[in-house]
Amino acid sequence: MAELIRVGHVLAPFGVQGAVKVYVIGDPEQLLDLTRVSVEKLGWLRVTGVELHGPGVVMALAGVADRTAAERLRNRGVYVDEAELPPLDDGSYYYHELTGLPVVAPDGRTLGDVRDVMDGGHQDLLVVRHPRGESLVPLQAPYVEVVRGERIVLDAPPGLLGDEPGDDA
Repeated sequence: MAELIRVGHVLAPFGVQGAVKVYVIGDPEQLLDLTRVSVEKLGWLRVTGVELHGPGVVMALAGVADRTAAERLRNRGVYVDEAELPPLDDGSYYYHELTGLPVVAPDGRTLGDVRDVMDGGHQDLLVVRHPRGESLVPLQAPYVEVVRGERIVLDAPPGLLGDEPGDDA
């Protein structure tokens, strides 16, 4: 059975012929060669066209022929079969691969684990579960290093994980 991976959500219609703007979690180029997507509560739709547009893509879908039909897709999740995602270069990763990875300090101490990756507007956020609860950590921050398939190294500034400056948790 296919494992569906959420790659984004429909933002809004684009034009009058049924195309939609899709916010993409991660690199929008990962969607350029897809032939189908699963749209939340609708199922699989054939992709008839896709192009980069700002931080996401504009996508044309079979059966979505006008602006009214496209409007019905607003805010719905967009999913792909994990097996249909293109292979990545070394050092690259898909965001869904980060879920469950341990989060460690530069000295190797375990700090917690990644519960999720979420859209934070201008940047994506790691939801890190730790002994004090959960914290949102900017994924693109200079103190975050992803070791693909293994761990997240987090050189967290004081207070980021709910600790007080000077605490040695």
